[in-house]
Amino acid sequence: MPTVLRHNGFQVRIYTNDHPPSHVHVFKAEGELVFNLGSESEAPRMVKELSPMNPSDARQAGAIVREQKHYLLREWRKIHGNQKEV
Repeated sequence: MPTVLRHNGFQVRIYTNDHPPSHVHVFKAEGELVFNLGSESEAPRMVKELSPMNPSDARQAGAIVREQKHYLLREWRKIHGNQKEV
């Protein structure tokens, strides 16, 4: 599970053996959130809270994923290729 981005104490990871749709796991402290990346024209959105993250950190995590969406989509495609989204 490579960490593809580190920013302000957050780690953004993409699992190498994961499944579509394109998504990332965002970690900070003990929290872990999952964000679907969307597409070139669709905005990312949080889909799961696997471990609780405080609300301020969760908002920051969402902002990071939105700001870095195009980079994260490229990283997903490097790892997984252009898998069909489900």
